[in-house]
Amino acid sequence: MASAAGGGAAGEGEWLKVAELRATVQAQDPHAKELDNLTLRRFLRARDHNVDKAAAMFLKFLQWRREVAPDGFVPEEQVRRELAQDKVCMGGVDRTGRPFLVGFPARHYSANRDMAEFKSFVVYFFDKICARIPRGQEKFLCVVDLKGWGYSNCDIRAYIAAIEIMQNYYPERLGKALMINVPYIFMKAWKMIYPFIDNNTRDKFVFVDNKSLQETLRREIDESQLPEFLGGKTPLIPLKDCAQQPESL
Repeated sequence: MASAAGGGAAGEGEWLKVAELRATVQAQDPHAKELDNLTLRRFLRARDHNVDKAAAMFLKFLQWRREVAPDGFVPEEQVRRELAQDKVCMGGVDRTGRPFLVGFPARHYSANRDMAEFKSFVVYFFDKICARIPRGQEKFLCVVDLKGWGYSNCDIRAYIAAIEIMQNYYPERLGKALMINVPYIFMKAWKMIYPFIDNNTRDKFVFVDNKSLQETLRREIDESQLPEFLGGKTPLIPLKDCAQQPESL
Protein backbone atom coordinates (compact mmCIF):
# COMPACT_ATOMS: atom_id res chain seq x y z
CA MET A 1 0.00 0.00 0.00
CA ALA A 2 1.37 3.41 -0.92
CA SER A 3 2.05 5.88 1.81
CA ALA A 4 0.76 9.42 1.95
CA ALA A 5 4.10 10.77 0.78
CA GLY A 6 4.20 12.37 -2.63
CA GLY A 7 0.46 12.83 -2.75
CA GLY A 8 0.32 16.57 -3.27
CA ALA A 9 -1.22 19.18 -1.02
CA ALA A 10 -3.25 17.65 1.79
CA GLY A 11 -3.67 18.44 5.45
CA GLU A 12 -3.45 16.05 8.35
CA GLY A 13 -7.22 16.11 8.71
CA GLU A 14 -7.67 14.89 5.15
CA TRP A 15 -5.28 11.97 5.64
CA LEU A 16 -7.15 11.02 8.82
CA LYS A 17 -10.31 10.85 6.74
CA VAL A 18 -8.47 8.73 4.18
CA ALA A 19 -7.53 6.33 6.99
CA GLU A 20 -11.16 6.24 8.11
CA LEU A 21 -12.26 5.58 4.55
CA ARG A 22 -9.75 2.76 4.20
CA ALA A 23 -10.96 1.07 7.38
CA THR A 24 -14.55 1.36 6.21
CA VAL A 25 -14.06 -0.07 2.72
CA GLN A 26 -11.61 -2.82 3.71
CA ALA A 27 -14.10 -4.08 6.27
CA GLN A 28 -16.59 -4.61 3.44
CA ASP A 29 -14.29 -5.59 0.57
CA PRO A 30 -10.79 -7.00 1.26
CA HIS A 31 -9.72 -6.08 -2.30
CA ALA A 32 -9.68 -2.44 -1.18
CA LYS A 33 -6.25 -3.01 0.37
CA GLU A 34 -4.81 -3.29 -3.16
CA LEU A 35 -5.51 0.40 -3.86
CA ASP A 36 -3.24 3.13 -2.51
CA ASN A 37 -4.06 6.12 -0.35
CA LEU A 38 -3.95 8.56 -3.27
CA THR A 39 -6.71 6.61 -5.00
CA LEU A 40 -8.81 6.67 -1.84
CA ARG A 41 -8.17 10.38 -1.49
CA ARG A 42 -9.53 11.03 -4.99
CA PHE A 43 -12.77 9.29 -4.10
CA LEU A 44 -12.92 11.21 -0.84
CA ARG A 45 -12.46 14.53 -2.61
CA ALA A 46 -15.06 13.60 -5.22
CA ARG A 47 -17.59 13.30 -2.40
CA ASP A 48 -16.53 16.49 -0.60
CA HIS A 49 -14.78 14.53 2.16
CA ASN A 50 -17.94 12.74 3.22
CA VAL A 51 -16.54 9.34 4.26
CA ASP A 52 -19.82 7.44 3.99
CA LYS A 53 -20.54 8.74 0.49
CA ALA A 54 -16.93 8.16 -0.60
CA ALA A 55 -17.05 4.60 0.76
CA ALA A 56 -20.24 3.84 -1.19
CA MET A 57 -18.67 5.27 -4.34
CA PHE A 58 -15.44 3.34 -3.87
CA LEU A 59 -17.12 0.00 -3.15
CA LYS A 60 -19.24 0.43 -6.28
CA PHE A 61 -16.03 1.12 -8.20
CA LEU A 62 -14.40 -2.10 -6.97
CA GLN A 63 -17.38 -4.18 -8.06
CA TRP A 64 -17.54 -2.41 -11.43
CA ARG A 65 -13.82 -2.91 -12.00
CA ARG A 66 -14.08 -6.66 -11.46
CA GLU A 67 -16.85 -6.80 -14.05
CA VAL A 68 -15.35 -4.64 -16.80
CA ALA A 69 -11.69 -5.63 -16.42
CA PRO A 70 -11.45 -8.99 -14.63
CA ASP A 71 -7.82 -9.38 -15.75
CA GLY A 72 -6.90 -5.86 -14.65
CA PHE A 73 -7.24 -4.30 -18.10
CA VAL A 74 -9.50 -4.25 -21.17
CA PRO A 75 -7.93 -6.45 -23.88
CA GLU A 76 -7.25 -4.80 -27.22
CA GLU A 77 -9.31 -7.35 -29.15
CA GLN A 78 -12.38 -6.27 -27.18
CA VAL A 79 -12.20 -2.74 -28.61
CA ARG A 80 -10.59 -3.35 -31.99
CA ARG A 81 -13.29 -1.61 -34.04
CA GLU A 82 -13.16 1.49 -31.87
CA LEU A 83 -9.36 1.60 -31.98
CA ALA A 84 -9.37 1.41 -35.78
CA GLN A 85 -11.17 4.76 -36.00
CA ASP A 86 -8.31 6.71 -34.35
CA LYS A 87 -10.79 8.86 -32.46
CA VAL A 88 -8.45 9.13 -29.45
CA CYS A 89 -4.69 9.76 -29.65
CA MET A 90 -1.96 10.29 -27.08
CA GLY A 91 -0.10 13.57 -26.92
CA GLY A 92 2.84 14.73 -24.84
CA VAL A 93 2.65 16.52 -21.49
CA ASP A 94 1.40 19.94 -20.50
CA ARG A 95 3.48 22.60 -18.76
CA THR A 96 2.82 21.07 -15.34
CA GLY A 97 3.90 17.59 -16.46
CA ARG A 98 0.42 16.11 -16.86
CA PRO A 99 0.01 13.80 -19.88
CA PHE A 100 -2.70 14.70 -22.34
CA LEU A 101 -4.80 12.95 -24.90
CA VAL A 102 -6.59 14.32 -27.95
CA GLY A 103 -10.11 13.28 -28.90
CA PHE A 104 -11.67 13.61 -32.35
CA PRO A 105 -15.47 13.31 -31.99
CA ALA A 106 -15.93 13.86 -35.74
CA ARG A 107 -14.47 10.36 -36.24
CA HIS A 108 -17.25 8.82 -34.16
CA TYR A 109 -20.49 7.84 -35.92
CA SER A 110 -23.51 6.95 -33.85
CA ALA A 111 -24.94 4.68 -36.55
CA ASN A 112 -21.85 2.43 -36.37
CA ARG A 113 -21.49 2.42 -32.59
CA ASP A 114 -21.97 -0.64 -30.40
CA MET A 115 -22.59 0.67 -26.88
CA ALA A 116 -20.97 -2.24 -25.03
CA GLU A 117 -17.79 -1.94 -27.08
CA PHE A 118 -17.82 1.83 -26.77
CA LYS A 119 -17.99 1.65 -22.97
CA SER A 120 -15.11 -0.82 -22.96
CA PHE A 121 -13.20 1.57 -25.22
CA VAL A 122 -13.75 4.43 -22.75
CA VAL A 123 -12.29 2.28 -19.97
CA TYR A 124 -9.42 1.29 -22.27
CA PHE A 125 -8.36 4.86 -23.05
CA PHE A 126 -8.84 6.13 -19.49
CA ASP A 127 -6.63 3.29 -18.27
CA LYS A 128 -4.03 4.18 -20.90
CA ILE A 129 -3.84 7.85 -20.02
CA CYS A 130 -3.92 7.22 -16.26
CA ALA A 131 -1.02 4.77 -16.62
CA ARG A 132 1.03 7.66 -18.08
CA ILE A 133 0.47 10.01 -15.14
CA PRO A 134 3.86 10.40 -13.42
CA ARG A 135 4.54 10.28 -9.72
CA GLY A 136 3.67 13.61 -8.15
CA GLN A 137 0.76 14.15 -10.54
CA GLU A 138 -2.76 12.74 -10.36
CA LYS A 139 -4.52 14.31 -13.32
CA PHE A 140 -4.43 14.41 -17.11
CA LEU A 141 -5.38 17.03 -19.68
CA CYS A 142 -7.73 16.40 -22.58
CA VAL A 143 -7.96 18.31 -25.87
CA VAL A 144 -11.25 17.69 -27.67
CA ASP A 145 -11.04 18.77 -31.32
CA LEU A 146 -14.57 19.14 -32.72
CA LYS A 147 -13.52 20.26 -36.19
CA GLY A 148 -15.83 18.67 -38.75
CA TRP A 149 -18.36 17.52 -36.17
CA GLY A 150 -21.92 17.22 -37.50
CA TYR A 151 -25.23 15.55 -36.85
CA SER A 152 -23.99 12.15 -38.05
CA ASN A 153 -21.42 12.28 -35.24
CA CYS A 154 -23.90 13.30 -32.55
CA ASP A 155 -24.31 10.52 -29.99
CA ILE A 156 -25.77 11.84 -26.75
CA ARG A 157 -26.08 8.39 -25.16
CA ALA A 158 -22.41 7.65 -25.79
CA TYR A 159 -21.25 11.05 -24.54
CA ILE A 160 -23.22 10.70 -21.32
CA ALA A 161 -21.94 7.14 -20.85
CA ALA A 162 -18.32 8.33 -21.19
CA ILE A 163 -18.83 11.19 -18.75
CA GLU A 164 -20.51 8.93 -16.20
CA ILE A 165 -17.67 6.41 -16.40
CA MET A 166 -15.15 9.20 -15.84
CA GLN A 167 -17.07 10.75 -12.95
CA ASN A 168 -17.98 7.54 -11.16
CA TYR A 169 -14.85 5.44 -11.68
CA TYR A 170 -12.00 7.87 -12.45
CA PRO A 171 -12.79 10.70 -10.02
CA GLU A 172 -10.41 13.63 -9.79
CA ARG A 173 -8.39 12.39 -12.77
CA LEU A 174 -9.45 14.99 -15.33
CA GLY A 175 -7.51 18.21 -14.85
CA LYS A 176 -9.03 20.12 -17.74
CA ALA A 177 -10.76 19.47 -21.05
CA LEU A 178 -10.05 22.04 -23.74
CA MET A 179 -12.90 22.06 -26.26
CA ILE A 180 -11.53 23.46 -29.52
CA ASN A 181 -12.89 24.16 -33.03
CA VAL A 182 -16.39 23.93 -31.61
CA PRO A 183 -19.15 24.26 -34.23
CA TYR A 184 -22.28 26.13 -33.23
CA ILE A 185 -24.50 23.06 -33.69
CA PHE A 186 -22.51 21.17 -31.05
CA MET A 187 -23.83 23.52 -28.39
CA LYS A 188 -27.31 22.07 -28.91
CA ALA A 189 -25.92 18.65 -27.99
CA TRP A 190 -23.97 20.14 -25.07
CA LYS A 191 -27.18 21.49 -23.55
CA MET A 192 -28.46 17.91 -23.35
CA ILE A 193 -25.20 16.57 -21.92
CA TYR A 194 -24.56 19.32 -19.37
CA PRO A 195 -27.17 18.28 -16.76
CA PHE A 196 -25.42 14.90 -16.44
CA ILE A 197 -22.09 16.48 -15.50
CA ASP A 198 -21.54 16.90 -11.77
CA ASN A 199 -20.53 20.19 -10.22
CA ASN A 200 -16.95 19.03 -9.59
CA THR A 201 -16.49 18.33 -13.30
CA ARG A 202 -18.38 21.11 -15.07
CA ASP A 203 -15.75 23.79 -14.51
CA LYS A 204 -13.08 21.55 -16.05
CA PHE A 205 -14.62 21.85 -19.52
CA VAL A 206 -13.22 24.97 -21.18
CA PHE A 207 -14.63 26.11 -24.54
CA VAL A 208 -11.84 27.84 -26.41
CA ASP A 209 -12.66 30.64 -28.83
CA ASN A 210 -11.00 30.21 -32.22
CA LYS A 211 -9.40 33.66 -31.94
CA SER A 212 -7.58 32.69 -28.75
CA LEU A 213 -6.87 29.08 -29.71
CA GLN A 214 -3.10 29.31 -30.12
CA GLU A 215 -2.68 31.55 -27.09
CA THR A 216 -4.70 29.14 -24.92
CA LEU A 217 -2.95 26.03 -26.19
CA ARG A 218 0.53 27.49 -25.71
CA ARG A 219 -0.36 28.69 -22.23
CA GLU A 220 -1.18 25.09 -21.32
CA ILE A 221 1.32 23.19 -23.50
CA ASP A 222 4.86 24.04 -24.58
CA GLU A 223 5.46 24.10 -28.35
CA SER A 224 7.80 21.11 -28.02
CA GLN A 225 4.90 19.05 -26.64
CA LEU A 226 2.07 20.54 -28.70
CA PRO A 227 0.75 18.24 -31.47
CA GLU A 228 1.94 18.98 -34.98
CA PHE A 229 -1.57 19.49 -36.33
CA LEU A 230 -2.00 22.32 -33.81
CA GLY A 231 1.26 24.03 -34.75
CA GLY A 232 3.57 22.18 -32.38
CA LYS A 233 6.43 19.72 -32.84
CA THR A 234 5.15 16.43 -31.41
CA PRO A 235 3.36 13.80 -33.53
CA LEU A 236 0.24 12.28 -32.05
CA ILE A 237 0.30 8.57 -31.26
CA PRO A 238 -2.90 6.70 -32.19
CA LEU A 239 -4.21 4.76 -29.24
CA LYS A 240 -3.87 1.48 -31.13
CA ASP A 241 -0.12 2.10 -31.35
CA CYS A 242 0.27 2.44 -27.57
CA ALA A 243 1.36 -1.14 -27.04
CA GLN A 244 2.07 -1.18 -23.31
CA GLN A 245 -0.60 -2.65 -21.08
CA PRO A 246 -1.91 -0.21 -18.48
CA GLU A 247 -1.41 -0.82 -14.82
CA SER A 248 -4.36 -2.22 -12.92
CA LEU A 249 -6.15 0.65 -11.21
